[in-house]
Amino acid sequence: MHELGVLAHRVHHPHGASGSTPCACESPQLLADRADGTVVRSGPVVAKAHAADSDREALAARLALAAAPQLTGILLAPLAAPGPAGTAEAASRPVTFWPYGAPVDPKAPHAAPWAEAAVLLARLHRTVPSLPAPLPPMRGPVKAARAVARMNAALPGGGATLPVRAAWRALPGWARGEAAPPAGRARFLCHGDLHLGQLVRHPAPDGPWLLIDVDDAGWGDPAWDLARPAAWYAAGVLAPEDWLLFLEAYRSAGGPAVPAEGDPWPQLDVPARALTVQTAAVALAKCAAEGREPDEMEQLMIDSCARIATFPPELAAGSAS
Repeated sequence: MHELGVLAHRVHHPHGASGSTPCACESPQLLADRADGTVVRSGPVVAKAHAADSDREALAARLALAAAPQLTGILLAPLAAPGPAGTAEAASRPVTFWPYGAPVDPKAPHAAPWAEAAVLLARLHRTVPSLPAPLPPMRGPVKAARAVARMNAALPGGGATLPVRAAWRALPGWARGEAAPPAGRARFLCHGDLHLGQLVRHPAPDGPWLLIDVDDAGWGDPAWDLARPAAWYAAGVLAPEDWLLFLEAYRSAGGPAVPAEGDPWPQLDVPARALTVQTAAVALAKCAAEGREPDEMEQLMIDSCARIATFPPELAAGSAS
């Protein structure tokens, strides 16, 4: 955290403090510390240390995507590194730098920007950027597979995992990260990990909403970006009015993931099932690590896996065609 704070401060003050005047900046603030990323804020600058095993070429391509002019007003653009000591290539973990944006307030669910998120996704999905390097596939299915692996490692042979494992086995290979998406669904620009924590207002605190965190962005099935709210709605976690607001805003903005009219579930069903499994698997792994029982929301997602596991595999395979 200290090293990231120093690097973020250096981006904010690239030439150092002038004269003998002490710096008035507040101490660095830890925003997140997970296996896939540590995020520290220093004033208006955020430094993120990515996972040590990150594919650095893919990360560079995703950074170029976030900086692409076609994505202005959709993705938060990165800041320049402060020199050789702070570049992604020089660190043991790749480090990137971003302007600070005001996040969604978790204490105000009534003000959650579902419509704004949907419009940003629709715009993202319609964009075909010009990039200096090829963009890799969207990593959403890979993240789902890692969540299941994490659950299996935390609870090997655990009875509580049986419905989650069964629901996972019922999914087609592309939703498990084992194959390419169905033909015609793989060449859309996707975020790969959409949830409300991936939106900020920039400039803070009242600027427009932007999408952040391009670690999983790439080409893929745009329905994946709608899958988490769809899964929450199907499990009873997301209120129907919020789901309908999100869906209609996406359709009104011309999003290609679902038809403009009619039933969206033939396109959403498989990704929503995959995100249900991913959420349940992460919940069970956390519960095992923390020595506790699932909370109400976590249990809803686990129960949804039990229902999914009763569906015939051919239904899951056919619903994405």
